[in-house]
Amino acid sequence: PGRREIGHGALAERAVTKVLPGEEKFPYTIRIVSEILESNGSSSMATVCGSALSMMDAGVPIKAPVAGIAMGLIYENDQYVILSDILGDEDHLGDMDFKVAGTSEGITALQMDIKIKGLTSEIMHKAMEQAKQGRLHILGEMDKALTTPREELSPFAPRIVQMKINKDKIRDLIGPGGKMIRSIVDQTGVKIDVEDDGSVNLYSSDEASLKKARRLIEGVVA
Repeated sequence: PGRREIGHGALAERAVTKVLPGEEKFPYTIRIVSEILESNGSSSMATVCGSALSMMDAGVPIKAPVAGIAMGLIYENDQYVILSDILGDEDHLGDMDFKVAGTSEGITALQMDIKIKGLTSEIMHKAMEQAKQGRLHILGEMDKALTTPREELSPFAPRIVQMKINKDKIRDLIGPGGKMIRSIVDQTGVKIDVEDDGSVNLYSSDEASLKKARRLIEGVVA
């Protein structure tokens, strides 16, 4: 990826990071790939909208949907017009590219490029208000496709089950030379990580195997 792609990715990441669940609620690594095949508008803001919808569709419990919009400006002789959702020509010929992303409750990321010396507070206020109206409209359209994250994870996603056992039982779970934990892994095919504080994480793409591993562990540490 070039400098432009990296910058757009960083902006989109900032926009959606604010609504991600905490590790204790969703202990997964999230990777989002946005392939832009053609563009006559803001590909980074399209990425924000697509990222939010894709995570909701995959079952990631984000706090709220996020949308983004690129605002433009035509300024000449102290007169101006603020544009919403600018096209490529409007970006190229205009005086501002102002990207605003956020939820229905507030802004999560901003980025501005301008070709003039600066903006008045009046222009900035109007651009922000116009961006809000555009963002709310886009969120409304997204809401027609998916209103909340799906209750279940995607069937293609690996599963993680978190358990907590008494620290005194860690030795029993591991067994002499790791015999007990290896036996559970061999029986179920589940990867098991045991932390010093008694936290046990089970990893598998098969729900039945996870349930079996959990039952076996509970039987050992009961």
